[in-house]
Amino acid sequence: MATTARQTATLALAHALSAAERGLPVFPLSATKLPALRSPHRDEDPPVRCRGACGLPGHGVHDATTDPAAVGALFAAAPRASGYGIACGRPPHRLIGIDLDVDTAHGNDSVAALQQLALQHLFTIPATVTVLTPSGGRHLWLTGPSGVSVPNSAGRLAPGIDVRGAGGYLVGPGSVTTHGRYRLAPGTAHLAPAPCPRALLRLLTPPPRPRHPTGHTSPARQGQGLVQFVRAAHEGQRNTRLFWAACRAYEHGFGDDLADALTEAAVRAGLTEQEARAAIASAARLTAPRQNP
Repeated sequence: MATTARQTATLALAHALSAAERGLPVFPLSATKLPALRSPHRDEDPPVRCRGACGLPGHGVHDATTDPAAVGALFAAAPRASGYGIACGRPPHRLIGIDLDVDTAHGNDSVAALQQLALQHLFTIPATVTVLTPSGGRHLWLTGPSGVSVPNSAGRLAPGIDVRGAGGYLVGPGSVTTHGRYRLAPGTAHLAPAPCPRALLRLLTPPPRPRHPTGHTSPARQGQGLVQFVRAAHEGQRNTRLFWAACRAYEHGFGDDLADALTEAAVRAGLTEQEARAAIASAARLTAPRQNP
């Protein structure tokens, strides 16, 4: 078993180095698709919001690098890594990931939804690098122009379509997770990531929402609909609804203020407080704007 784990880690490093050679910043992932290195600030109180400025590894996507020696050092510090993440939004490729999930239980067809968006907004989905996920979904790799920052989002374009942009990451092909292996779709291995169509780019970078004068509408009042949405969740919907609502709250700037109310609503719907807090923290990480180093 130990030999298999070592072989998996060795293969993950090999795939990561290959990606780094192509200019894709990488870092090690565990089998849960989370960063394999623990934060050096995990025991500090109060919590430290560090994005790698301390110079130590363990900052997730902020550890990502294309330097082979640095990649090797990261994986040496994470001997249980079984995969690697690719940081999005970083030069030279400025990768944008379109994550098309499969949700047959709720009848969501994300591929058809993307095709419908293409018809409505007059763009063509280009032939590009495509990674097949163990769950039956797929990741489309696109590149963005310099000076444009694409935010992370979950389900904003359409149900089942998540976007990985600045500050986010994609699981690299060849990675092994608890659910299986990520692999390149047949016929796409020779392709380079295609430029994101302009019409799609406009959908991915919506204009800033107008800010209301302070004191007119409280965050709690703004988020009442999101709280009710979570509270009304049935079994099988709880995590999905909570994560979606938390993403919307953080995207609109009042996620931290609404976190306790969302947690309470999720607990009433049937989640444990620990499960609810974890989902909200994931939403906060996904929607966090990228900070320049």
